[in-house]
Amino acid sequence: MKSRNATAIIFILGGVSMIGPFTTDMYLPAFSAIAEGLDTLVPEVGYSLSSYFAGICIGQLIHGPLIDRFGRRNPLLIFLSLYIIMSLACSWTNSIEGLIIFRFFQAFAGSCGMVVNRAVVRDLFPPGETAKVFSKLILVMGVAPIIAPTVGGFVVEDWGWRAVFWVLASIGAVVLAAVIWSLPESKAPDKSVSLRLPAVMRNYGKTLANPLFIPFVIAGAMNTGGLFAYISGSSYVYIDLYGLDVKTFGWIFGGNAACFILGSQINRIFLKYSQSHKVVIPMVAFQLLNGIILAFMVYQGTITLPIMIVLIGFYTLCLGMVGPNALALALSPFTENVGVASAALGSVQMGMGALASALVSLFAGGSALSMAAVMAGATAIGLIGLIFGVRMIRRTEWMVAGT
Repeated sequence: MKSRNATAIIFILGGVSMIGPFTTDMYLPAFSAIAEGLDTLVPEVGYSLSSYFAGICIGQLIHGPLIDRFGRRNPLLIFLSLYIIMSLACSWTNSIEGLIIFRFFQAFAGSCGMVVNRAVVRDLFPPGETAKVFSKLILVMGVAPIIAPTVGGFVVEDWGWRAVFWVLASIGAVVLAAVIWSLPESKAPDKSVSLRLPAVMRNYGKTLANPLFIPFVIAGAMNTGGLFAYISGSSYVYIDLYGLDVKTFGWIFGGNAACFILGSQINRIFLKYSQSHKVVIPMVAFQLLNGIILAFMVYQGTITLPIMIVLIGFYTLCLGMVGPNALALALSPFTENVGVASAALGSVQMGMGALASALVSLFAGGSALSMAAVMAGATAIGLIGLIFGVRMIRRTEWMVAGT
């Protein structure tokens, strides 16, 4: 692929990827305003975030077989259009029940981009390059979590919470136009791919049976779990515990997102001199160290706001380094059923994100300790998965070298 074409595709896929973090992060500062506007409580508004995660998990499992059967482009166009409609529906609703339902379908539609994004990268780039490409994607899509909470705070204060969903619909429309004009089809429709439930289940079973898939899926899912533990707990910790205003929270949240992007670009530098499976374990070990220190200091009551910001900054730096490698290693064994593999990976990741968010709320009453403990615990499990996966790769390398 020509460098210019590759760069254009990466930018478009980055735009597709931006929809997810914008849809999640932009409305976080609006929780109180939504509760007031819909005459309900903030915890009730939290269910709209849970329904959003559920929509992403279920949606990806359905989109995977669809994009293997019908190609990548047409399903993406259809579901981006549905995403725009559901975003507008969220802005029109007058009940919390309606918001919860529309957020589910908004996520269901938007999740198609997540599956297509990973599948197109695997279609067009060789396995040895995919981690670098995913790191480049983070550089493009990383703008979203940096500015989304800040933009959301300004939008809510100036135009009200409904305007948040008008902005999301507008973003979806811009991305849809870019896909229509500039994103080529990376895989032709394949009529041999059956959409009957038994065949779909067999394909998912075959994917999950791959010995290299599960360890790196666990690692990637736990990386996502740590990220969403921070996302779900950060608003309460920074605003309610430390008394920061919405705009200051947005700046801190954006700074941590900048660390995430920086980590992805440091990872690109490392991959010039080494391979994903050789660099990822030290990255996760350092991430775990930061998580443990954070949890210990919160438990001891010795944590201060600046120290917390620094520790979480290093933690999110590692998130950006680990994510692209885990993703590339999980997809590397597949040349067929890439959509199914991408969907399974994404669904497990978002399922872990939803679980981590729930644990933060349930454990220790949603305190700073619950956030820090879930972050550290998820990273520890992810490290175990990586150790098993990397051992299998090294064992394969030794067997090849000995033949």
